[in-house]
Amino acid sequence: MVVDDEPGFTEGLVANLRQEGFRTAVAHDGQKALQLFASRQVDMVLLDIMLPGMNGREVCQKIRAQSTVPIIMLTARDDDIDKILGLEVGADDYLTKPFNFRELLARMNAVMRRVDGTTAAPEGQQTTMQVHQGVHIDTNRRALITAAEDLPLTVKEFSLMELFARNPARVFSREELLDRVWGYDYYGSPRTVDVHIRRLRKKLEQLQDVEDASEIIKTSWGAGYFMQKPSEGAEA
Repeated sequence: MVVDDEPGFTEGLVANLRQEGFRTAVAHDGQKALQLFASRQVDMVLLDIMLPGMNGREVCQKIRAQSTVPIIMLTARDDDIDKILGLEVGADDYLTKPFNFRELLARMNAVMRRVDGTTAAPEGQQTTMQVHQGVHIDTNRRALITAAEDLPLTVKEFSLMELFARNPARVFSREELLDRVWGYDYYGSPRTVDVHIRRLRKKLEQLQDVEDASEIIKTSWGAGYFMQKPSEGAEA
């Protein structure tokens, strides 16, 4: 789904996407975007920030309240605050206009590879990993799970959580996380990592078994982030 209020830009983008084999649906304002999203199966959203009426960040928030579909924000300004706010409300990535279509395509394919790469594990293979007492990550469903609730994760949230869970106590620098989660050819700021870590901690704290998510995904000051070994608990 392409959401943008500039007809000329939208027509060109849709033509290029269709040439690459994508089926597309278009909305020119936020309200119509939400109606369109509710009416059909959407695999990815390309969402402009500057929209009439309801802006792109509001649309992103409302979509995130009901879905973990990948969202790439498009912004006409190169201001860090626009990008950070877009990520804070749940976008997986952002791109500044004007952009090269091939770069957009690479970003889209990178996100979709991570979605498609999550497949059901063979019978008998472990599909959950403990991340905290009473909290696990389910690699089949891309969700945090407890005995009482499930909490779906977005593509980037899941990729970060899975990487930490598979490498407990290992410190990853922001640059390493950008490389491992966003891809070696990603040109975004390391601050992107900080925003996603904050989002992931906030989501963890929605679970009744978690009081302080910074005791699960810990900060190694000046070095990066790591996940506390579950067996060590909060007293480590």
